[in-house]
Amino acid sequence: MLEKLKEIKIIAEQKIAEISDIDEVNKLRVRFLGRKGEITRLLRGLKDLSTEERVCVGKAANELKEKLERMISEKAEEIRRQEMAARLSLEKIDVTLPGFPFLGGAKHPLSQVSDEIRDIFIGMGFNVAEGPEIESDYYNFEALNVAKDHPARDMQDSFYIDEDTLLRTHTSPVQIRVMEQMAPQIPVKVIVPGKVYRRDDDATHSPMFNQVEGLLIDRRITFADLKGVLLEFARKIFGQDLKARYRPSFFPFTEPSAEMDISCVSCGGTGCRVCSNSGWLEILGAGMVHPRVLQYGGYDPEKVTGFAFGMGVERIAMLKYGVNDLRQFFDNDWRFLRQF
Repeated sequence: MLEKLKEIKIIAEQKIAEISDIDEVNKLRVRFLGRKGEITRLLRGLKDLSTEERVCVGKAANELKEKLERMISEKAEEIRRQEMAARLSLEKIDVTLPGFPFLGGAKHPLSQVSDEIRDIFIGMGFNVAEGPEIESDYYNFEALNVAKDHPARDMQDSFYIDEDTLLRTHTSPVQIRVMEQMAPQIPVKVIVPGKVYRRDDDATHSPMFNQVEGLLIDRRITFADLKGVLLEFARKIFGQDLKARYRPSFFPFTEPSAEMDISCVSCGGTGCRVCSNSGWLEILGAGMVHPRVLQYGGYDPEKVTGFAFGMGVERIAMLKYGVNDLRQFFDNDWRFLRQF
């Protein structure tokens, strides 16, 4: 047995010297020192030896066991130090390099313009109203004087959920909801900001975009009141030197209706590429509330009149900041957004 212990010692020391992986160290410990290891199996044969041989072999086996345990632990610690040194070499940090900056956030340009529009109209005495983005066909079309077979529906091809429910195509349905809540009280003086949805997608249109609707109902409201309010708004957004004009148009829910143009924000009205050399830029649609729409809202068109207008926030932002592709507002490109 003493010869067997010497053989185990030589093999174990050779294996310990060769290994370079911590997993191999653990396997070596199990092989020689485990409950089923070679030294343990050898010690089970002590019962067949004489008393003198048993003492001699037992002492030698325990000494070898302690020595191998110490050698294996030292080898494991050596490998751990080597691995740590390698990691530190690979993962070292150059403390002289500049740190990573923490960039501060900012309001999205559409949010900035939307807030500016709100503040202007709130300053003129308007309240802010909101309504659902999933709307009924009645509020989105019929109560706004757009019958089911009216060709004007083709201009607002939308996303229908079922035959009578759709994603609203404009914020105008909130006009009816506000009138229903307030009738017959006057004045009604609200703006309605919010998202709307249409099946459009190109450089100047998006399937989802933002609108701001305006509604004012009172006694003896005229088109002159509408022009004064919109001119004041446009000058606060684009500058006091701005000029405006109104072209006849058609909207089913207003009569008469008009498109509002402003003098080109790029050339001041002299003519350039932005305004197609016309000197004018369209910014919104407006008109006097149609008598039938007043009736749908619960008001007597013989007693009150009103005006309404609607604008796309993206359109205002594009003109204000000189952006020529609406899709840039939604691309989430930091190089673009950081300019605002």
